[in-house]
Amino acid sequence: MQLRHQIVALAIGPLVLVILVVTAFITWQSSTLARSSIDTFERNMLKAKETELLNLTNLALSAIKDVYQSAGADDDAAKERVRQILTSLDYGEDGYFFVYDYDGNNVVHPRQAFRPGHNWYNLVDPDGDKVIANLIIKAKEGGGLHQYKWEKPSSGEMADKLSFAAGLDKWRWMIGTGVYLDDVFVQTASAKADLRRSIGDTFLIVALIAVPAVLLVFATCMWITLHERRMADGKLKLLTQRIIDTQEEERARLARELHDGISQNLVGVRYAFDLASRKVKGGSGDAALAIDRGIEALNDAIKEVRDLSHELRPRLLDDLGLTAALTSLAEHFSERTGIGVSVESTAAQTLAPEANTALYRIAQEALTNVERHSGASHVHVRIWSTKGRVRMSISDDGTGFGNNRGETKAPAGGLGLRNMQERMAHFRGILLVNSSAEGTILTAMMPRSANLDSIAVDAA
Repeated sequence: MQLRHQIVALAIGPLVLVILVVTAFITWQSSTLARSSIDTFERNMLKAKETELLNLTNLALSAIKDVYQSAGADDDAAKERVRQILTSLDYGEDGYFFVYDYDGNNVVHPRQAFRPGHNWYNLVDPDGDKVIANLIIKAKEGGGLHQYKWEKPSSGEMADKLSFAAGLDKWRWMIGTGVYLDDVFVQTASAKADLRRSIGDTFLIVALIAVPAVLLVFATCMWITLHERRMADGKLKLLTQRIIDTQEEERARLARELHDGISQNLVGVRYAFDLASRKVKGGSGDAALAIDRGIEALNDAIKEVRDLSHELRPRLLDDLGLTAALTSLAEHFSERTGIGVSVESTAAQTLAPEANTALYRIAQEALTNVERHSGASHVHVRIWSTKGRVRMSISDDGTGFGNNRGETKAPAGGLGLRNMQERMAHFRGILLVNSSAEGTILTAMMPRSANLDSIAVDAA
């Protein structure tokens, strides 16, 4: 997986996961709350029905109270009077009172004329419930509620019914009335349908928010990735061009050194030995003088080659370390330019070879800038260590490159300074430049990870 794909995955993956978790939680919480509300509503409706049944039963018992209390156990006239009263006490289209004796024989049923005079003790509803037997049991227990299925008079269809049964023990009668619960269940079903619609709306709202958010994050990540990639490509092109330019400058410098120095000296050596050869062949006595001049020119050429080799890669850096290499660099610089250079080192040799090379090149570039731009008469190079971190400062007493307000600017072109900064950035180090009219102080700070022991631990 490429880096930009990893970035997109890391950005979108957690977002999608959070959206799914939040959506699931909201849905669960909404569903739980709605079901709780529906259950509460259904319980309240049933409670209201129960209260209504108790009130109706008390009303019926109050209507027959005088007749029942004054009658005997076998008073057929009183029983007939009670039958008439209960038959006339129907209420609404589906509301009525019914009476069965304890053996299951129907005594009163205003809505189903075929039931009186017949025994219905073993009658069962579509769910297998023994309706009459259970109602008689409730009546014998002192009164109670029972739910079952019964034909609804207004529609002729089976529906859930809740009845309250009470006992007239003197006559061994069970008197009861009931209410149908289909209206309760219709309202409950409507509430559940509303719940499903609400959940669907919740999902829709979350989708309308989440999908654009995911697309926005995806588009933002892609834009950032492409933007960073374009910037990286641009920087890479600039770095590549800068490397090519630096290589060409170095090649041009080497070509000038070879042409103006070594090549001229070697040409002089050839002319000197040609002259000595002609004098020897001609029997002249001053041939030795021509040979001495040729040897002197050859020594100059050897010195030029040694100096050039030292600039490219000093052997002292590999053999004796950074301090010795910087001391040698300072001596050659002073000899060539006449600018005094002092080297002070209190740091142990703890840096890795690559870090030593980076500091050496930084010092080499800094001395070159001093020679070209500062007009300084003295340079001080100091190397020390703080908490295991090697530091190097190069200070001069030149004019610096700040303006009159003390602001710091890079010298024209700035290629040398950028090269030094990139060398330090490679080791995650810091390069500080403080320039003023009194001079310039350049400080290179290596991190602890540039030490030999840190690199050894990383390699292990």
